[in-house]
Amino acid sequence: MTLLVHASLRATGLHATAVRDTLLDVLGEEGTLVVPTFTTDNSDTSPSYLAAVHGMTPEQAAAFRAEMPAFDAATTPSQRMGRLAESVRTADGAVRSTHPQTSFAAVGRRAAELLAGHPLTSHLGDDSPLGALYRAGAQVLMINVDFSVCTAFHLAEYRTGSPLRTYRCVVQRPDGGRQWTQYKDAELDDSDFDVIGDAFAWGMEQKGQLGGRPARLFSIKEAVDHAVSWMTEKRC
Repeated sequence: MTLLVHASLRATGLHATAVRDTLLDVLGEEGTLVVPTFTTDNSDTSPSYLAAVHGMTPEQAAAFRAEMPAFDAATTPSQRMGRLAESVRTADGAVRSTHPQTSFAAVGRRAAELLAGHPLTSHLGDDSPLGALYRAGAQVLMINVDFSVCTAFHLAEYRTGSPLRTYRCVVQRPDGGRQWTQYKDAELDDSDFDVIGDAFAWGMEQKGQLGGRPARLFSIKEAVDHAVSWMTEKRC
């Protein structure tokens, strides 16, 4: 299968490399392991930036912004995505999509195919790897995390007409310089994802434990289709 994994290995006693290699062994030569490798520290429109400059003078904020790391798909670590995501990103043969904010990394037979297209104006829409995972019939594995981090639900925001907002981020140019880029894309809101997850009758879901912590496996298609229905009815 093609498997999108969200994991927090804290309190599991498990090493990220061991989990990664075990998943790849289970998936086999025909399978593909995918993880989110998002980055927010290169954006001056992200919540993390706004929190970092809160209370600074304009001069201090400008100096902070000038030192923000530019995104390079080949070298920039994922941020706040967990040790397993970094283990996949740095694995031999890993492929990473090029979006400077919401990239994905993958290892396996379909890695390059699934991550080939990731336009700047589609963080997590149908033109992104998330859309490709939906079309590929991927499964989602969540280890020791709840639905608040279920990336699949974001695809439903695009399909239900989420309003647009402005994003800015700094990327590394081929010559090693820095370049700020600005674009418009859907306004992403995960504040109700736990409620959306709790409202789903997970008929095909499989539950278990890994390292003594809860794990669940389900279809990305079922998750997105459910979220579309829920958002259409419940969100203003």
